[in-house]
Amino acid sequence: MEDAELLKKYNVAAPRYTSYPTVPYWDIESFNTQEWLNRVSKTYASHKDEGISLYIHLPFCESLCTYCGCNTRITKNHSVEVPYILAVLAEWRMYVDALREKPKLKELHLGGGTPTFFSAENLGLLINGIMQDASLAPDAELSFEAHPANTTKAHLTTLYQLGFRRLSLGIQDFDPKVQFLINRFQTPAQVAHVTSEAREMGYTSINFDLIYGLPGQCIDGLERTVNDVIDMHPDRIAFYSYAHVPWLKPGQRHYTEKDIPMGDEKFALYQFGRNLLINVGYEDVGMDHFALKSDLLFQSMATDKLHRNFMGYTSQHTHLLIGLGVSSISDSWTAFAQNPKTVEAYLDKIAQQSLPVEKGHFLTDEDLDIRKHILNIMCKNNTAYRDTIPERVQERLLPLLHDQLISVTEKEISITNRGKSFLRNVCMAFDEKLWLKQPKTQLFSSSI
Repeated sequence: MEDAELLKKYNVAAPRYTSYPTVPYWDIESFNTQEWLNRVSKTYASHKDEGISLYIHLPFCESLCTYCGCNTRITKNHSVEVPYILAVLAEWRMYVDALREKPKLKELHLGGGTPTFFSAENLGLLINGIMQDASLAPDAELSFEAHPANTTKAHLTTLYQLGFRRLSLGIQDFDPKVQFLINRFQTPAQVAHVTSEAREMGYTSINFDLIYGLPGQCIDGLERTVNDVIDMHPDRIAFYSYAHVPWLKPGQRHYTEKDIPMGDEKFALYQFGRNLLINVGYEDVGMDHFALKSDLLFQSMATDKLHRNFMGYTSQHTHLLIGLGVSSISDSWTAFAQNPKTVEAYLDKIAQQSLPVEKGHFLTDEDLDIRKHILNIMCKNNTAYRDTIPERVQERLLPLLHDQLISVTEKEISITNRGKSFLRNVCMAFDEKLWLKQPKTQLFSSSI
């Protein structure tokens, strides 16, 4: 089957599988905060030596990027910074109390929003406050997301001095027409300047985010963007599919479906960009992610140590991920919990000295088993059953096998080179909750 035909067949709404079960299928009725804290404490006690992962959501942005699917709050009022930081630190202390000791951080990531909306001084206030109740593992990985147009030397210096060595710059596309439609502006010169400053300072891994399928995007414009990016030689590149979900993100109504590359046109953008990256030495690490062989992400994949959590692909495997801040999701391995999605609701919970958890899910034994297989497919490109592959899974895999996206033995499923672009579709074959209850409304973005 030709690539264009594969696209038509498999370009369906599909989860991104940063968790299993996916959030729409959580059993929120059975969830309660006290049992959640019990599970956090139990997981920590069982895996204390490996350390924990910490994600901090900083939601503020000065302007709305219309393509964005993240949880954001648009404001130019920077007086919101300190009250929000104090709330996050209060939430952190609640978790430290539940752990009954200062944990060791294996991984810390600042996401957004725009973390560099916050002043360097206030980011220092945040991280120093976190570290009062924690220690760093010797091989800890600290990273932050940044907007190239507002990242200052003070940002880079302050965070470097606090132990940060990874930086992720949101570029998306350099084409002026695309930037106008998505309301996000930064020049190659700005990106090159921040990248150069970071490297001179000692940052060891720099990631660029790119998106294909954006409104107004074309092959020529994407080629110029990718070539500019290649010239800057980032260690990692995330090459994401644009998720058009205007029913969830009204900002995407700034343009219409007529502006958006669809079908064969979108898949051509993906193939073109992917080939450019691979031809200059980037390795396809996993869904949407590429890395140089010198980068830890590639090395983790090559040694079967790659992991995936709510922050995406990571070289750090921990059983406990704590998410702080509005909308953040935590993972105790046997349970998930999500914070309120609005800043007001989050701050209200903190003001009441209540753990700001809004909903969650306790994983069943079946959930844990399926999660294992989905993680294996996402991170290792194969998975194996102890006995034979369940009949229902075999049946769902048949079309994928026929189209040479996977190979199958009695117990094992492996992704072929052709199948690497269709990981989400393969994972759907294991997703019992999705097959048991097909969504009646569009919950997920298209897989390609």
